[in-house]
Amino acid sequence: MTEEPTPEAPENPEGEEPIKQRKNGLYPGVSDELAANMQSGWADTELHDLEPVEQAPHTARRRAALSARFPGDRLVIPAGNLRTRSNDTDYGFRASTEYAYLTGDQTEDGVLVLEPEAGGGHTATLYLLPRSNRENGEFWLDGHGELWVGRRLSLTEAEKRLGLAAKDVRELADELRAASGPVRIVRGHDAALEAALTDKVTGERDEELRVFLSEQRLVKDEFEIGQLQAAVDSTARGFEDVVKVLDKAQATSERYIEGTFFLRARVEGNDVGYGSICAAGPHATTLHWVRNDGPVRSGDLLLLDAGVETTTLYTADVTRTLPVNGTYSPLQRKIYEAVYEAQEAGIAAVRPGAKYRDFHDAAQHVLATRLVEWGLVEGPVERVLELGLQRRWTLHGTGHMLGMDVHDCAVARTETYVDGTLEPGMCLTVEPGLYFQPDDLTVPEEYRGIGVRIEDDILVTEDGNRVLSAALPRTADDVEAWMARLTA
Repeated sequence: MTEEPTPEAPENPEGEEPIKQRKNGLYPGVSDELAANMQSGWADTELHDLEPVEQAPHTARRRAALSARFPGDRLVIPAGNLRTRSNDTDYGFRASTEYAYLTGDQTEDGVLVLEPEAGGGHTATLYLLPRSNRENGEFWLDGHGELWVGRRLSLTEAEKRLGLAAKDVRELADELRAASGPVRIVRGHDAALEAALTDKVTGERDEELRVFLSEQRLVKDEFEIGQLQAAVDSTARGFEDVVKVLDKAQATSERYIEGTFFLRARVEGNDVGYGSICAAGPHATTLHWVRNDGPVRSGDLLLLDAGVETTTLYTADVTRTLPVNGTYSPLQRKIYEAVYEAQEAGIAAVRPGAKYRDFHDAAQHVLATRLVEWGLVEGPVERVLELGLQRRWTLHGTGHMLGMDVHDCAVARTETYVDGTLEPGMCLTVEPGLYFQPDDLTVPEEYRGIGVRIEDDILVTEDGNRVLSAALPRTADDVEAWMARLTA
């Protein structure tokens, strides 16, 4: 990685911030001749005949719903800023979900502002960084200039792509300080804007905005459903990639599995939607095992929980528990088939008009029944469920909403989420599991260190549900046959 420039920059026009300098550079300064040379001789690269992004009509409809919910309020929705990883390197940027959902844009420092109109409704404006300044040398002297990090859209280009008026974001903080009237901001993404509004906002009002935007995403439109299906399809191919290299993973570690799936995610999407869980052997009993530094051994199970995130930031979330050597042992199969039976019961409970909790209750009933049958907990089953005794081995809820966030709509009100009713267009996971910890002395020794989870992404339809991830096998027999085909 090359070092950023550290010369003395040319003088900036009055009122502009000086270009940030970096210590310990190799060049002592910029000559007048070089500065003049860098200001000229560049072709016009303005892009013309740009088409709107595919989601533009959907983002417009979402903004209209937001406007109707908060009449008379100025609404500020930031994308967020770059965050330092180490010294002068940044973490990869991922725009805030709220911002991307309402704009289709993903650039750092962007801000959507809905300005209330006197006659009702709002005027929506997107505040963005314009093209790098070539007059003052920013484009090549600043570490975030375009010669260092790449070209960005001009404000005019952004307007064409996103269907929104665009202005220079560097003017926004001053505009907000001078503004009057009620304001709400989505907090946690842009500290500078929050500081500019500190005397104009309240935590309670801002939380109402955040909650509304979370609940707005509960029901997906057709564009979102298509993106989720694309994410799931890429994820299925990523799982196939992993099966094909299990021999290499055995020769190295879980990291080989993580890297293999990541390649698929980066080639076909934006990234992974969350840290991949590549848990082999006893690591499968740790719910969020993302260290992925352990051995992969023949005879053990591999719990792979991973999802591709599309370039529009919709993520899949799928789990399969695979026998590393291609064949389940009798005990592994018994536990796997209990989890499969629980998942089948959970999926069957997903339909419009059903309570959100129904699929969880259905799956937990099956698992509690099996635990009683195996003599691991004293029945009857109703007593186990009433006291939650099965949770020693089931641990987590049976699913969650899915969308732009892997745990989508997480700040929605309880009455509209877990105490709510399923509607067509909702997308959720169904993911029961059984986990027998390596140090659990309440179960027979042969159970210890076995963890099984099966997870699929389910769309609620008008007449029931659709398993978006149906391309990946789920029964024990089908998993073994699938693995045999891929490794033949």
